Amino acid sequence: MFDAFTKVVSQADARGEYLSPSQIDALSAMVSDSNKRMDAVNRITSNASSIVANAARSLFAEQPQLINPGGNAYTSRRMAACLRDMEIILRYVTYALFAGDASVLDDRCLNGLRETYLALGTPGASVAVGVQKMKDAAIAIANDRNGITPGDCSSLMAELAGYFDRAAAAVA
Repeated sequence: MFDAFTKVVSQADARGEYLSPSQIDALSAMVSDSNKRMDAVNRITSNASSIVANAARSLFAEQPQLINPGGNAYTSRRMAACLRDMEIILRYVTYALFAGDASVLDDRCLNGLRETYLALGTPGASVAVGVQKMKDAAIAIANDRNGITPGDCSSLMAELAGYFDRAAAAVA
């Protein structure tokens, strides 16, 4: 896994070039937004259990067949596995947000996840709905203006949304 800095430097090094002014500007912007990035990650991490629980509750209210006898989340063991998977996806989304790079999300979480769900008979579309519900909750929590570093967070929230969208697309 590379953070944004390591990725840019290693690519320039592989080409035997100096960093370009646009690359330096992009990294500089990331540094200036780092406090907002850490605030967002801390808020999501602090509220992770409620984000996952509320997303699951909402998903099961919309798709009760999942928790009915014969459903993929029926029995406490399957429900626990579902909640665990949602939490893992949320955790890796926060890692990606902190690093400013999706490679950790792809490499350690999403690669092969769809195939695993297909093999287990898990409805990927339902998982994707759960991920979208976590996205909505996480953005609402991370974008709350109270007690965080002042400034425009729209690009950071768009980045966060992109990581959730990537996860939803990977399992659908």
